[in-house]
Amino acid sequence: MKKILLFSFLFIIIPFIIISLYVIYPNEQEFKFTRNTMVKVYRTKTKEIEVVPLEEYVMGVVAGEMPASFNKEALKAQAVAARSYIMYKISKNKNTKYDVVDTVTNQVYLNDSELKKKWGKNYEEYKTKIKSAVSDTAYQYITYNGQIAEALFFSTSSGRTENSEDVFVSKVHYLKSVDSSWDKISPVFSVQEEFEINDFLKKLHLDATNKVNIKILNKTSSGRVQKISVNGTTFTGSNFVNLLGLRSVNFSVNVDKKIIITTKGYGHGVGMSQYGAEGMARAGYTYDEILKHYYTDVKIEKIKE
Repeated sequence: MKKILLFSFLFIIIPFIIISLYVIYPNEQEFKFTRNTMVKVYRTKTKEIEVVPLEEYVMGVVAGEMPASFNKEALKAQAVAARSYIMYKISKNKNTKYDVVDTVTNQVYLNDSELKKKWGKNYEEYKTKIKSAVSDTAYQYITYNGQIAEALFFSTSSGRTENSEDVFVSKVHYLKSVDSSWDKISPVFSVQEEFEINDFLKKLHLDATNKVNIKILNKTSSGRVQKISVNGTTFTGSNFVNLLGLRSVNFSVNVDKKIIITTKGYGHGVGMSQYGAEGMARAGYTYDEILKHYYTDVKIEKIKE
């Protein structure tokens, strides 16, 4: 009888304790970031997982994602954006073998030996500069309504960034379209590419013909192509760009003896423009002003522990 009563007591009280702990201490269920947080990076070339201290990882991303010749305030903005992005990914990937891959699929990451090869004789100069930018913003990250922001970034806009829902379907309040007229300094702000008609159709997996009928069906407010028709076949802007190897979904098409396509910008267009950040830095803006321009209504916080 005593055993039955004990079993009944445990059967009732244990679930109660578990539920009470979750309700009273919900934050205990979340990932806790400290200054000793480690990042698990999947290295695509070696197929191995490299475990790197957070700040060392951020330095490798800044070095891999942004030219070391950029203004220090732009580099600092990149450091905070990169740190925010990896913290967001870690919090979402708690049960995975790795947090991120080392390519543009997430963020480009280069370790020290890779940076020596990349920079050559400029290694010491560039490393010191980027290390200083990361150190000046140590442990800082972006939040929106108390949550870590997914601080997306890209190379070059067409003059405005994009609303997240126009590119990735989901609407994210802090990833709104904003002015980015500073991007005109980018070497890929406007690029023209030519295709022979047969090569153009082949890349799109369409039948060969001498006649090409192209219609842009839908655009976003900033000019990014959402749907385009070629000889009766409809493509999404992204699919069209990927098949042709273009830099941006913001493009115009001219059909003559050849297919001439002019693209504006480079990348998905959501979040911080890297060349826009550089342009703002040159104009005297500080890194926090750059971040708060490209990410709407955010705060910059710091890991305390």
